[in-house]
Amino acid sequence: MAGLFALLRDPRHLRCSPRASIHPLPPRTLHPMLASEQRLKQLIRDIPDFPKPGIVFRDITPLLSDPSGLALAVELLANPFRGKNIDLVVGAESRGFIFGTAVACCLSAGFVLVRKPGKLPHKKISRSYDLEYGQDVLEMHADAIVKGQRVLIVDDVLATGGTMKACCELVEDLGGAIAGVAVLTELAALRGRDKVVPHQVHAVLQY
Repeated sequence: MAGLFALLRDPRHLRCSPRASIHPLPPRTLHPMLASEQRLKQLIRDIPDFPKPGIVFRDITPLLSDPSGLALAVELLANPFRGKNIDLVVGAESRGFIFGTAVACCLSAGFVLVRKPGKLPHKKISRSYDLEYGQDVLEMHADAIVKGQRVLIVDDVLATGGTMKACCELVEDLGGAIAGVAVLTELAALRGRDKVVPHQVHAVLQY
């Protein structure tokens, strides 16, 4: 026993001293995808009580004016659909135009406009959708999609899902095959993705 106590008292017999056994932990690093999401969220500005009291508006204009932020947002929207043979990207006015055309370029696809009534000059089809109070209408040119073409629908936000549902119905009315829905932001509590079942929804950011 005396030999054991001597061993414990003399740190030279230990493999490392107590001080040497304590190493600082390496700095924590975020997964690349989480780091990208954090970067984008830092560029989206919260505006309280807009457009009416009690609503927090997610303002993407700072992101749009940031070159690297905009490029990152477009890449993350497009990436899940690379190699999926997308023929057309559909976007509703107005912010769907911004992201939709950029994603179409990334996927080497064409772009189709969905607009409010009275904006399209040629023969068109229309679909109504519900607003908080009342209804609105979206339109698409009747020759915009050839039956069987694979279509990706892109928008800046998925909220209650009314606009996205109308876009899906327009595409299906013309015989398009919906390959998916891609949005920059999703307000998950509003359950908008339920309106577009069974179509796949890819949301870059969720709130």
